[in-house]
Amino acid sequence: MADAHNTPLSAIIDRARLLELGAAVIETETQAVADLKNRIDQKFLDACTYILDCRGRVVVLGMGKSGHIGGKIAATLASTGTPAFFVHPGEASHGDLGMITSTDVVIALSNSGETEEIITLLPMIRRLNVPLISLTGNPDSTLAREATITIDVSVKKEACPLGLSPTASTTATLAMGDALAVALLEARGFSSEDFARSHPGGRLGRRLLLHVRDIMHTGSTMPTVGEDSLLSDVLIEMTRKGLGTAAVVDHDNRVLGIYTDGDLRRSLDHGVDVHNARAGDVMTRQCKTVTADRLAAEALNMMENHKINALLVVDEDHHLIGVLNMHDLLQARVV
Repeated sequence: MADAHNTPLSAIIDRARLLELGAAVIETETQAVADLKNRIDQKFLDACTYILDCRGRVVVLGMGKSGHIGGKIAATLASTGTPAFFVHPGEASHGDLGMITSTDVVIALSNSGETEEIITLLPMIRRLNVPLISLTGNPDSTLAREATITIDVSVKKEACPLGLSPTASTTATLAMGDALAVALLEARGFSSEDFARSHPGGRLGRRLLLHVRDIMHTGSTMPTVGEDSLLSDVLIEMTRKGLGTAAVVDHDNRVLGIYTDGDLRRSLDHGVDVHNARAGDVMTRQCKTVTADRLAAEALNMMENHKINALLVVDEDHHLIGVLNMHDLLQARVV
């Protein structure tokens, strides 16, 4: 007889039941969030008004699972134009309450509305005379009665079959926090550029803040030749500068054309004599150029749309001022 204690649980579990439970959780939490739609009302509007008029910061409080949700709400507010931070209620009563000033707004999260660590802070918050916005699942709780504004985030049931672990309730609270953040974002006229400035290390930040001038090759690092240069000299210049391309310019440094690795392959296919041909005879005229003030992401789009790997950077008079290739964009993590 097999030893049941040594049998992996995964070997005896009812897989159909796992799928059923997973689907039930999604259904329960979906309904919990859907029920919030009718609570986007005057109280929601008042909460937004208090936050928009706040001259300080939004301070978010929450214990346990509500604390984790509070941290995320504070981070979302801060990254979308509303200065905010999270304070642990347990630490607040031991000195961190000093982080709350008379110019701030407090958002307190508690599903029961009776969380001891938060209730303990209410007299001190009242003494500061700051607006208190509560997100609670119990509109009749102590927190709800003491709050300036109470937003009801109650749910019909938790997704946890035991009804013990906060699941649907935390999802609903998080969704309401997102609703506040997005409404405030729109009201402040917060743009994608503003978002990028607060996320300079992220991909969006790089795409919206990085310009061609920030990554292009300039000066002696630019591979340049004249139109009368022998093709063999063009290849030497391309190899020396290592960009897989060479700009062909006139005596005033105006761009006449470009010669690339691809052009070299086409020249060889057509039997061009690399020792006697000149740059002006084999270059690509009417080549694509870009100005230094364009976003690097725009330069990337140009390369992708025209299936090219390099762009010459020019000023308003078409003078060559830089060279940009796909590798530069890859290194800058724009791609």
